[in-house]
Amino acid sequence: MLTGRTVKKNIDTFMGAIYNICQRRMKKFFMAMLVSMLLIFARQGAAAEGNRERIPLQQFTFYLNERIPLLMNTYGIPGVSMALIQNGEIVWTSAYGLADVEKGRKMTTDTRCRVESISKSVTAWGVMKLVEQGKIELDMPVQRYLKNWQFPRSEFSTEKITVRRLLSHNAGLPLGTIGVRYAPGQDIPSLAEYLNDEAVLQQEPGAAFSYSNTGFNLLELLIEEVTGRDFSEYMAAEVLHPLGMNHSSFTWSAKWNPPVPNGYDLSGRAIPVYVYPDKASGGLFATVEDIALFVSAGMTRYSRKGWGVLSPQSIKAFYTETVPIPGLFGFAFDAYGLGHFIEYLADGITAVAHGGQGSGWMTHFHSVPQTGDGIVILTNSQRSWPFIALILNDWTNWCGLPMPGMYQIIRGRKILWGLIALIMLAVLGQAIRLGTGILSGLRRFTPLSKKSGFVQIMQYATSAVALAALIWSANQDYLFISSLFPVVSGWLGWSVLVLAVLLLLSAVFPYREVNRYYNRKRNQLG
Repeated sequence: MLTGRTVKKNIDTFMGAIYNICQRRMKKFFMAMLVSMLLIFARQGAAAEGNRERIPLQQFTFYLNERIPLLMNTYGIPGVSMALIQNGEIVWTSAYGLADVEKGRKMTTDTRCRVESISKSVTAWGVMKLVEQGKIELDMPVQRYLKNWQFPRSEFSTEKITVRRLLSHNAGLPLGTIGVRYAPGQDIPSLAEYLNDEAVLQQEPGAAFSYSNTGFNLLELLIEEVTGRDFSEYMAAEVLHPLGMNHSSFTWSAKWNPPVPNGYDLSGRAIPVYVYPDKASGGLFATVEDIALFVSAGMTRYSRKGWGVLSPQSIKAFYTETVPIPGLFGFAFDAYGLGHFIEYLADGITAVAHGGQGSGWMTHFHSVPQTGDGIVILTNSQRSWPFIALILNDWTNWCGLPMPGMYQIIRGRKILWGLIALIMLAVLGQAIRLGTGILSGLRRFTPLSKKSGFVQIMQYATSAVALAALIWSANQDYLFISSLFPVVSGWLGWSVLVLAVLLLLSAVFPYREVNRYYNRKRNQLG
């Protein structure tokens, strides 16, 4: 027989367990808070000093050598390659972790990595080379240069698709199919076959920014038709080698040593090296130093590396706003130029950047051509967005620059942690009510109760929707929220699962009619 003392003992036991769990979590929470406060104080000190002299490079890289492995462990990232640029020159490169977890092969700075959509920025140089040579015009309809290929039919005019609009994701073309990859040597569709299926206009050209892999792959076809050369060969001869990027190629080779690392997906599964039918939008393989060479070539105030390929005026055009960026990308960047994202900082300073994401890979470079500062981050994991955002924030703090727009990822993470805390508080309160109700007899197993019909139906419905959403999410190969917030999204999923189960239990154990229950008890006693 349950007594008040028994109920109290059960509640005390339950609350004690909750307290122990919370105590362990709070220790970690306060350690994270301590690190965050130190970073905030460092940033405030920098702001107070104005354009103060930054700490020596050696001290900052020592900090990175401590910080990066910790963050890699937090987010489950196998390997990272990084480079820093100062005054237009590469001043530091380093690699961390593993290129192949199963074989224990280390990531090294001379390892060629998939750089994914950083390829677009490099491709833009190849297109602009043809513009300088007078072989194409930026504002000419691209179809005039494509003699052996025609756009698929659509409701919009393809005459408005210009080279400039393709370079700025403003041509009305779709993102394109993602996640389709092929093993090297496997039969793959030709570029023309790929574009026949993908290059269908989805909106009026020039209407708005719409990120498009398809648009850049169309530029690949443009280069091949105008030059009569293979895209990879043209890019190597006209852009990569003149910039000193001798360990980069748009064509994979089995002879590379060390070989290309495995990528690792959101679940940590290995993804062996692969290729795409197209190359211009995301097919470049490069070392971290080669990407840093490319970034420094765009700093014409500090480096003349790029002058052998393009004029300073053409390079400046990459960083000139072509189209404003709305929507999701707009949280991190203000506009898109030609092959480059643009972010407006304080005091008239402009940052340019591009990132990349593929199956098992995330990459990013950030550059401030006016100050000669740059950073390159290559990772073989799709769990790297928060990592990249945090390292970018450390780098801008070191450079004395404002927080990068990508820090919105960290702010979003904090909001999700707050949401999880609210859910768990609701779970705790409901669990106590459910437990005490069952133990005291106020709740009983009644899956279908007439007395609490509406409340019970709502509990069933909410639980079913939440469980269905979780099952659907668990069966997806890729979820954007899991990629953007790889750790916190898991906690969010578990908290929603606990809440859904608790709502289901609350539905099958509804409250009995209280007055009738106490009247019967009173009659039994009296």
